[in-house]
Amino acid sequence: MRHFKTICPYCGTGCGVIVTREENGQLKIQGDKEHPANFGRLCSKGSALAETLSLEGRLLSPEINGQTTSWETVLDLVAQKIQQSIDQFGKESVAFYVSGQLLTEDYYVANKLMKGFIGTANIDTNSRLCMASSVAGHKRAFGTDTVAGCYEDIEQTDLVILVGSNLAWCHPVLFQRLNAAKQTNPNLKVIVIDPRKTATCDIADLHLPIQSGTDTWLFNGLLNFLRTNDYLDFEFIEKHTTGFSEALKIAKETLPSIPQVAQICGLQENHIVELYRRFAQTKKVVTIYSQGVNQSSIGTDKVNSIINCHLATGKIGKIGATPFSVTGQPNAMGGREVGGLANQLAVHLEFTEQHTDLVQRFWKSPTIAKQAGLKAVNLFQAVEAGKIKVLWIMATNPLVSLPDSNFIKKALEKCECVIVSDCVKNTDTTAYANVLLPALAWGEKEGTVTNSERCISKQQIFLEPAGEAKSDWWIISEIAKRLGFGKFFNYQTTADVFREYAALSGFENQGTRDFNISELSSILNEEYAQFKPIQWSISKGIGKKRFFEDGKFFTPDQKARFIPITPQYPKQFIDLKENFILNTGRIRDQWHTMTRTGKTARLLKHLFEPFVMIRPCDAQRAEIPDNSLVKIKNQRGEIIVRAKYSNDQMRGTLFVPMHWNQQLSSHGTVNSLIAQITDDISGQPESKFTPVQIEPYKSIWQGFILIKNDWKIPKECDWWVRIRQDFGWQFEIAGETQIEDWDAQLLKWFGKKDWLIYQDKKNGHYRYAFLENARLIMTLFINDLGNTLPPRNAIKSLFNKENLTIPERMTLLTGQPSSEMPDVGETVCTCFNVGRKTLQQAIKQHHLTTVEQIGEHLKAGTNCGSCLPEIRALISS
Repeated sequence: MRHFKTICPYCGTGCGVIVTREENGQLKIQGDKEHPANFGRLCSKGSALAETLSLEGRLLSPEINGQTTSWETVLDLVAQKIQQSIDQFGKESVAFYVSGQLLTEDYYVANKLMKGFIGTANIDTNSRLCMASSVAGHKRAFGTDTVAGCYEDIEQTDLVILVGSNLAWCHPVLFQRLNAAKQTNPNLKVIVIDPRKTATCDIADLHLPIQSGTDTWLFNGLLNFLRTNDYLDFEFIEKHTTGFSEALKIAKETLPSIPQVAQICGLQENHIVELYRRFAQTKKVVTIYSQGVNQSSIGTDKVNSIINCHLATGKIGKIGATPFSVTGQPNAMGGREVGGLANQLAVHLEFTEQHTDLVQRFWKSPTIAKQAGLKAVNLFQAVEAGKIKVLWIMATNPLVSLPDSNFIKKALEKCECVIVSDCVKNTDTTAYANVLLPALAWGEKEGTVTNSERCISKQQIFLEPAGEAKSDWWIISEIAKRLGFGKFFNYQTTADVFREYAALSGFENQGTRDFNISELSSILNEEYAQFKPIQWSISKGIGKKRFFEDGKFFTPDQKARFIPITPQYPKQFIDLKENFILNTGRIRDQWHTMTRTGKTARLLKHLFEPFVMIRPCDAQRAEIPDNSLVKIKNQRGEIIVRAKYSNDQMRGTLFVPMHWNQQLSSHGTVNSLIAQITDDISGQPESKFTPVQIEPYKSIWQGFILIKNDWKIPKECDWWVRIRQDFGWQFEIAGETQIEDWDAQLLKWFGKKDWLIYQDKKNGHYRYAFLENARLIMTLFINDLGNTLPPRNAIKSLFNKENLTIPERMTLLTGQPSSEMPDVGETVCTCFNVGRKTLQQAIKQHHLTTVEQIGEHLKAGTNCGSCLPEIRALISS
């Protein structure tokens, strides 16, 4: 057996992973107990990584217009297209759209080519969609994009305030660390500020269900409360900050009283007072915020309203006291460091005359971008307008993740040359590519990533390259050589790129810049191969845990800036008499657009299809039954998803996950509804506040198919969802046209005649099963609208049977489980495949009252812990 230490490719927590390759070639995944981010913990997604590494769906060779070609040919063509566009339309006609899935070395080379040699800053990243507002807020307050604290602060504090962060589902390992700290420290309190009652509220001492988009009122109110009740740190304010008077003046004028805050934010006054008092009276406070703050048309102001309160009380740069932005992607921070954002140059340098001169001299580049380029939404608007002729997309799926998907589709259709570097062949985006470049995937490539606490770690190679796939930095460098810049991109190894990047961070840096890893610029290849995790900045071989301990910031006078915040509603704020507010986000077991997590059936057992969370009273008013299909729409588009009742949802609001794409769902891409409305400062799109309407989806029939092999979905299915299963595939389907003869329809769809059949035409029930040698191959259940379809789990279990018994065959037609095969219910614990009904039965039968007892009986909740909030809820109910 061989062991490889690497880093999980999912969220910004940056968990260490140990991959064990056994003698038979099988891979085993476990958490790295020595890694400082997770100390051996992994979430459900990380635990299932080995199940996502098959070559199914991989892009294995370069392609031009759908035809396989050689690397030499495709590289020549890409360089030719870029050069022709520059010659004919100017350098601004070329753009890169990159990704937090890239490794830092890939990011660096792409940024260097675009900004330093092509000479335009038209390179932006999908990280614009998740943390650009934090970058802008940090720069306004601190002078640079500096994350002040570290993960240890979460464990060493006495109060954690989570704002717009469902840590339990989106950063599960950090949630586990917080939960463990709370159990060992009885003084540690947790307050959650979120419109939804999420799984994170499982450990909250107080939940404030704030009205969407009103965060700045709440934190301006806190700033005013700190003033009126003498909780300000005047010494810190005087010595280490500027602008306090103006910020306080605005806060006082806009929100003089707590009742006003309560009315605007939709909160109880006593809850606001408890939040304010706890923040004021607790010396060590960590405020964790994420997409609920950032993904807003007023996101930067939200960030600064939080930072203002920490500055006013001196709760920054100290153990257990800091504002803390947790990032979404594994290398969103690395992208911020190298300059992957259109409004940054490189290594935290800006588009000033001094900085551009510095970078140009270091790169020895013939030209350099002098000003910021187009941010993500504006970049694709320029593509649609015909201003950008050549667009190179790397390691991302913008047709699913960017707002207004239908507009993005039009932009890609109109673009003269779309180049996509990816490891997946068929995505919503690659369907519109003229050129496909096969990139190495996780496990096949090496390079560094930086997590949310500024810890640089290294992904290692433990797999052979798939097909003809190449490293992204190699592909970019080969294009640079063909554009005439060969001597500046003559890298032989990933370590060569890293050394240059590290050297740039220290070039003419006399301590005036926060990001400095220049000590690593002479790292040997052998040392790079065994790279140990370390936080930046680095001095004498030691990483910096916290910034601003000395009260010095990266502004000209070394003082932090208070930013006056005039509260305002999101740009789409309207009268909601006929509309709902749509909020989007992640779910527990899925990641981004599901190109990786969608490859394992295990991660699709908890929530397997697109859905909308809706409060029961809202649903009943709209005549929407629980578990029925609904249409959500506005002027940009419509989606069709399953309704799920939840009292954890605020009245007048909806929640839809952002993961489903058109490879897996006909109408599940929620970003088709999201407007191209962005924060004026950060350029980050508003994904948390979209006015929509909701109504029942009126199909003629609905059904599901369970089948061993994949199935080409026919035109008669107007709505469908495609779901991977252990035995094969599940398809949820619906149609808007009456099927007169289902026997004939199935013969047309499947070409099979020998079915087990049950029909009740009067009540609209049609049930079919197909067996070969007494083994189940396929089953189909159809009901006319208004009839309930049976649970799927009992039927799924029959695919594992060698020889179906008579009762089991009856189950195929009745949909009711026999006593031999009880229905386990929907999966709650993904790691051990434990269903809801199994848990409920064990709780009743054995009188279980704690999650520990359930773990002893069923193992549920004993691995990643992501299901513990649901298990506690079952115990409570």
